[in-house]
Amino acid sequence: MPAKAHEELIEAIGSMSVLELSKFVKALEEKFGVTAAMPAAAPAAGAAATAPAAAAEKSEYKVTLKDAGSDKIKVIKLVKQYSGLGLSEAKAAVEGAPSVILAAAPKDKANEIKQKLEEVGAKIELS
Repeated sequence: MPAKAHEELIEAIGSMSVLELSKFVKALEEKFGVTAAMPAAAPAAGAAATAPAAAAEKSEYKVTLKDAGSDKIKVIKLVKQYSGLGLSEAKAAVEGAPSVILAAAPKDKANEIKQKLEEVGAKIELS
């Protein structure tokens, strides 16, 4: 594949919304029989690698909506507010939970989003 094609593909992926990107990843996983999840590290290597990682706290978090709860309308409004998605995209993200709301949110913003969404009954995971 020529370098220009790579650049066009990267540009196309960069312009996708969170919902479109989520659907794209799922399609790739199904087509090639793989998952985007990180494999578990071996215990010996994992223990050595965890010490430096624990010392350096993460600065960005992925905010994932695991379950919308019973008050989906309030959750949709908050997802729209925090993610920048349109109303129909926010609704699709909430109804298609689990879905990523923000891929790289600063720690304070990620905690704020988690708190607000949990107040209206949603289940959120920060990773």
